[in-house]
Amino acid sequence: MNIILNENVDGLGKIGDVLKVKPGYARNFLLPRGLAVEANVRNVNELEHNKRQLERKLQRQTQATELLKGQIEKVACNFTLRSSEEGKLFGSVTTQDIAEKLAAAGVEVDRKKIVLDEAIKTLGEHQVVIKLQHGIVATVKVAVTAAA
Repeated sequence: MNIILNENVDGLGKIGDVLKVKPGYARNFLLPRGLAVEANVRNVNELEHNKRQLERKLQRQTQATELLKGQIEKVACNFTLRSSEEGKLFGSVTTQDIAEKLAAAGVEVDRKKIVLDEAIKTLGEHQVVIKLQHGIVATVKVAVTAAA
């Protein structure tokens, strides 16, 4: 019997897979639990339609993320903080500080997406990576200067 999986089934397949299984397994286990539907013409066409819709949705989301990446990379985050004579800051620049600067520039980014191994504690220019959706990565310049 041919079926289409509605959910991931361990040892069998993933959502959307069209498989051939024994009729008893399908009739007694998969179909009653809603894990699968019979692979008739209507259900196969519906599956293909859903796949096309998901592809279009993913494409729109990817375009929106690329647009956000462009906005992020246009912004330069400048911080003026007190520092020692050796160039070490009294305090640090954290992901929250960077997120606030981006928000002030009109770009909303979740601070959890900003990747810093550790807080910035030195003067100079730093490249900070922001991981967006769909594997898209943006880079923002963070310039830290000494306060007079």
